[in-house]
Amino acid sequence: MFIAIVGLILLIAGFGVKRSPSDASHYGGLITKVGIAIIVLGVVLSSFKIIDPGRVGVQTLFGKVQDQVLPSGLHVINPLVDVTTFSIQTENYTMSGVNSEGQKEGDDAIRVLSSDGLEVTIDLSVLYKVDPNKAPFIYQNIGADYVEKIVRPVTRTAIRDNAVNYQAVDLYSVKRQEFQDRINRTITANFAKNGLLLQQILVRNVSLPASVKASIESKINAEQESQKMQFVLAKERQEADRKRVEAQGIADYQKILSTGLSDKQLQYESIKAQKEIALSPNAKVIIMGGGKTPIILSDKQ
Repeated sequence: MFIAIVGLILLIAGFGVKRSPSDASHYGGLITKVGIAIIVLGVVLSSFKIIDPGRVGVQTLFGKVQDQVLPSGLHVINPLVDVTTFSIQTENYTMSGVNSEGQKEGDDAIRVLSSDGLEVTIDLSVLYKVDPNKAPFIYQNIGADYVEKIVRPVTRTAIRDNAVNYQAVDLYSVKRQEFQDRINRTITANFAKNGLLLQQILVRNVSLPASVKASIESKINAEQESQKMQFVLAKERQEADRKRVEAQGIADYQKILSTGLSDKQLQYESIKAQKEIALSPNAKVIIMGGGKTPIILSDKQ
């Protein structure tokens, strides 16, 4: 529309030059024609609007916001309409205690009080986008700076309001996912009222006070020592059971030997041993004595 305004200025200037008594008056017609051509060009160009991919256009005519949203692509519009574009792609807003990691410089982590009165520091990322159909509502009621007006304060308030229902240790461990789901529901409802769509809440880090961390580490170490001791005791019991079974086996063997071997069986075993010695090619056997257990002498060196 700026080009059409320039053309209008030239058109007025052309009429003025044309009516002047100076020698330059004969250029008035040319200036007028150029002005008309520029006006036409400006109107034509203003009637076409290209909306980039991932954005929508909100139309404003004489200060009134139009309900019709322009999607991405080429559009023919009223040349007097002013178009403001909004991104409808997924956006990330991070609040972190690490410098230069979030949208704010410095420590921007959220500090909350748990139900047991301890201060817990939470790093959080919010994934959201503008509802395309609510872009006119956002432009008219909130403005283009909806991140500072809605995203940041709503998120931080939801974190603080829900953290008071949990103990610090639970936020750090067993109820972290439950806490994340709870704030997700709260923020989703608040965003929807303001034309935003929440896609995901990411609780990136939960930092506990140093005293609580030390207590947790001590508890974990104690549990690990207890598990180690249980393993050692179980191993000792297995070893004791093994020795008990071994001793019982030896006792049973000795009992069998003391009660189950007769004199004839012993004599038979003695004869077998003497026979093996006699058949040995490397030994000479001499049997001496007439008792039940003869003496066997070998000349093997």
